[in-house]
Amino acid sequence: MTDHGIEFPVFRLHVVPAVLALANPSWQREVWLRPEEFEDLDYVVTVLFDDFCNADDPAPWLGESLRTEEEVALMKELGEVYSTVQEEVGRGAPDEVYLDAPAWG
Repeated sequence: MTDHGIEFPVFRLHVVPAVLALANPSWQREVWLRPEEFEDLDYVVTVLFDDFCNADDPAPWLGESLRTEEEVALMKELGEVYSTVQEEVGRGAPDEVYLDAPAWG
């Protein structure tokens, strides 16, 4: 895979599906709430906040896993919304509590 717009194009193989999972409520309920599935909210959060980006401070990832200033701004917004929900439900809450939180949508 060649991507001349970023330093680590393989990182996008993790970032993009994680963002798509957050944009798909039916996927979240069908996959995340099934214990036998690999992907859950914790996995998505690890991808977007720890391993391949930092949604709390995405600017340093511009040119690495994020291509544009617009992607940086959108990732920052994602991080802010997630933090709001996390404060509302509590850090250790199960996925279904996050999905039922008013701010989740």
